[in-house]
Amino acid sequence: MTQRVASGQTAVKILSRLVMGLLIISLPTAAVGDSRLGAWVDTVIAVEEPSEAAAISRLEANDIQAYFSGSANPEVARRVRRSQALTSVESHGSYAEITFNPVGPRFPAARLNPFAVPRIREAMNWLVDREYITREIMGGTGSPRYLPIGTVVPDYARLADVARTLELRYAPNPQRARSVITEEMGKLGATLVGGKWRFRGQPVTLIFLIRTEDERRQVGDYIAGLLESIGFRVERRYGRAAELGPLWISGDPAAGRWHLYTGSWTSVVTSRDDADTFDYFYTARGLSDPLWQAYKPSKEFDTASKTLAQRRFRTLEERRKLFGRALGLAMQDSARIWLYERISTWPRRADVQLVSDISGGVSGSLLWPYTLRITDRPGGTVKIAVPSMLTDPWNPIGGSDWIFDTTLYNATQDHATLYNPFTGLGMPQRFQRAEVFVQQGLPVTKSADWVTLTFVPSIRVPPDAIISWDAKAQRFITVGEKYPRGLSAKTKAVAYFPKDLFEKSQWHDGSRLSLGDMLLSLIVAFDRAMPASAIFDPSVVPAFESFQETFRGLRIASVNPLIVESYSDSWLLDAEEIAHGAADALWPSCGSGPCPWHTLVLGIRVEAAGAATFTAAKAAKRKVERMNYIAGPTLALLDRQMEAARVENYIPYRPTLSRYITAEEARERWTSLARWRQARGHYWIGLGPFLLQHVAPVEKIVELRRFDRFPDPAARWIGFDEPRIPAVTGRGPASVKIGGEARFDVRITFKGRPYAPSDIAEVKFLTFNAKGGLAATGHAVADDGVWKIVLPPQVTRTLVPGSNRLEIIVVAKVVNKPSFSAITFTTLP
Repeated sequence: MTQRVASGQTAVKILSRLVMGLLIISLPTAAVGDSRLGAWVDTVIAVEEPSEAAAISRLEANDIQAYFSGSANPEVARRVRRSQALTSVESHGSYAEITFNPVGPRFPAARLNPFAVPRIREAMNWLVDREYITREIMGGTGSPRYLPIGTVVPDYARLADVARTLELRYAPNPQRARSVITEEMGKLGATLVGGKWRFRGQPVTLIFLIRTEDERRQVGDYIAGLLESIGFRVERRYGRAAELGPLWISGDPAAGRWHLYTGSWTSVVTSRDDADTFDYFYTARGLSDPLWQAYKPSKEFDTASKTLAQRRFRTLEERRKLFGRALGLAMQDSARIWLYERISTWPRRADVQLVSDISGGVSGSLLWPYTLRITDRPGGTVKIAVPSMLTDPWNPIGGSDWIFDTTLYNATQDHATLYNPFTGLGMPQRFQRAEVFVQQGLPVTKSADWVTLTFVPSIRVPPDAIISWDAKAQRFITVGEKYPRGLSAKTKAVAYFPKDLFEKSQWHDGSRLSLGDMLLSLIVAFDRAMPASAIFDPSVVPAFESFQETFRGLRIASVNPLIVESYSDSWLLDAEEIAHGAADALWPSCGSGPCPWHTLVLGIRVEAAGAATFTAAKAAKRKVERMNYIAGPTLALLDRQMEAARVENYIPYRPTLSRYITAEEARERWTSLARWRQARGHYWIGLGPFLLQHVAPVEKIVELRRFDRFPDPAARWIGFDEPRIPAVTGRGPASVKIGGEARFDVRITFKGRPYAPSDIAEVKFLTFNAKGGLAATGHAVADDGVWKIVLPPQVTRTLVPGSNRLEIIVVAKVVNKPSFSAITFTTLP
């Protein structure tokens, strides 16, 4: 399962950080753990367990204490409920799809790839019955998903009328699917002989990569059967993540080793703004992996995707229209077809506690390393299991983004900001406060008291702000140099860090966090996208070019205390998210893990020598290994570079960084790193509450140890209770006279008690007539604890006799997950 949020390379990281931000909430601090620094537990042992049933048995036997995988199997949920020794939480951010190989239409050896044709991919939406999958295969633990955005995010509520119209348009229609596919196959030169497709005298064989760890095996078999029923021969290749990953995501799609794959994703944080979804899933700007570099959307779709991702709109209505158009274009493109959303159960022992995310569950929660504990007592060992481990190499720039790997290495990272697990906004972790300045007219709001929001007529970027990088001279280029006449921006964010930041934050090998660490991560983000660089990587160029189009500068206003300013022409709806851009822009996390300068530079030297690369796309193109900082043959390459760097007392990008990294600091770093490598056998060093103590790649075991010099009390983030997800019920007349007024009541509760109207953002409704068409939309009005919906005569007059449906969507302020309900009523003449 690939992680939706944390994927992407460094240029993508900087783009997101220059435009994202978070919200803080006040949390009680427990007395227990106030004096203990870092993690609550002493050790976390992670093992691989691909079987959900076996995992539950191991939990019941106390062989493991938590299973870091969300299950959509109803039997798993029943077993957990029946067991007094176990408990669980639910999440709603996991979803599945079918990924198509878009290359072709011809593969090597004149083999045909029908999915190179967008209309055939689009027709697959009509072929598949999503209701059947969720009802018969998943046993009701999921809901159908048709669109790139899920039904549990705010943008679905904002665009509910567009979304529901598209869902009705792409409802199951096997006859239409067969007709479109037949027409397009004929254009490709294929013929239907005896009900079977043939091309140049050979059967058209589709290689279907089907995952086996969960319900996707059954889903894959179902879809394979549908393809066989319309004339294709299907070669089913079953496998787990580690077996199929090198084919679909790391391998060259033009090699023709697969046609379609059972994909699955987790949005590890509840998204508040999905405007970048299209860029991520449908364009080369999404990821640097070979498959993404093969995406070629239509010009209109590509433009719409980029415009949304860069936030090049000024009003919510303009955004709404563009977003709605992009949804329709995404369905026409269908580089992947969406199938269902999971209601996932995350089981654990009842005496084990941790904070889970309502979207990403336990694995997606950035807070699990800070809150994992045994009944509020410090110390001890917790053994966890994951379905797949060490699936891809770990390196800080282009390493594994499989969720079960990121779950583990996230424990070794610290963050400038952590996400609120219920709202998707965030909480300052290493910075203290922020100021946001926004160009007048942009619809930006704020909620938190740690950020100030000011609207201004214009924003001028200071001439000493960093705007670019000279890869040949190895120095930053300022705004004053590149734009001598000046430069303006739509947003400015200023993040203020504490005075003791560099004193208290330590890398796991004992080195202190420094400005050199921060600046190297920024340099690499620029350098890798520039042809003059020794580590130029073409796969990062599309995302970087998009980033440059809205990036307007980064300025270090003060070093001690650290004050960072960021300037951009991109913006988000929440001032907190804009503030995050400045807070996180320099934080030394390079997209796939922590990156202290002395470990990051080893990989830079290896790649510059042509011996191995950070990213899968470049490794495939150069036919070299992808770097792995924790195991495997590239450790020897890193060893050689470390020895050379120690002898040289090497400082990277010396023309710039020699001002921030002293010769003494370099000597200390190389000495500490050599000791670390000898003691632990790897080069993975972070700032987080756990350090990576031991890796056994063959046995699939990872040992994490508490880092006792972590600066925060263990009890800092344990104050989260359960998310207050609204329950919605509606009542109204069973029949309505056409041309008359219809009134409906909506009750919103949590655990049987009324939901405070002040905690509700909106109650929206959609009215669908007896023919399935959208007849009206509107908002309910609060009235003495009950929300009222009124359909006036001018609306009911447009209805026809028959059964109608009133769909209700409730968006709360305190939990970022819409709730739904529906009322049916009959219209009579």
